[in-house]
Amino acid sequence: MGRVFHETRMRNAARLGAVFVALSGLAFLTGCDTSEDADLVRGRALFQAKCGSCHVLTEARTAGVLGPDLDAAFAQARADGMDNDTVEGVVQTQIANPRTVEEGASNYDNVYMPADLVTGQDAEDVATYVASVAGVPGIKPPALGGPEQIFAEQCAQCHGLEPGTGSGVGPNLGDSLKGQDATYVLKQIVDPNSDIYQGFPEGVMPENFEQIIPPAKLNALVDYLLANANGEAANGG
Repeated sequence: MGRVFHETRMRNAARLGAVFVALSGLAFLTGCDTSEDADLVRGRALFQAKCGSCHVLTEARTAGVLGPDLDAAFAQARADGMDNDTVEGVVQTQIANPRTVEEGASNYDNVYMPADLVTGQDAEDVATYVASVAGVPGIKPPALGGPEQIFAEQCAQCHGLEPGTGSGVGPNLGDSLKGQDATYVLKQIVDPNSDIYQGFPEGVMPENFEQIIPPAKLNALVDYLLANANGEAANGG
């Protein structure tokens, strides 16, 4: 069951990637320039919080698996000469209307992104940020910070940490990790399908954290998660 869920999501991601490419071809004819007042730092933070659980974007260090890989979706378009303004226009269009097929079509339910996930200035900041980094050859994310930053960038899009709060895409770690040890927590990060928390599907959490987070920082993240899940952080322990 979990494998079928994962394979279905990956097929849907591929279809959505094709939509991005098709829209890119359309927008290339017209261009767009709405970035004069955009805040790239804020756009990056919003992207990580709102979009990173579904999309790969190297500079944001996000590795979602439900939606298209934005680097891959725009790499060829950039190689063909598409500029940032046009990429921004494509992203703005997808934010406002991610469902590009008519109701009743066979693939109508293959779109999981809600329309207007961000709006107004937020949407402009996100679109301008994505346009500045998606598919840029050789682009790399900034250096990793401490465990709090790693949690904010890599985990907070899907997981809460304060015990008793509502869950998101994934379980609330303040509850699901309480009483667990470091070996278990590390295993869950690097092999998330090894023990699926009740009520959540297999195949949603990225499986590449061992590749993108150095061992010492992974261990620091484990300590941070355990301290919060077991109340040690709040108690100064």
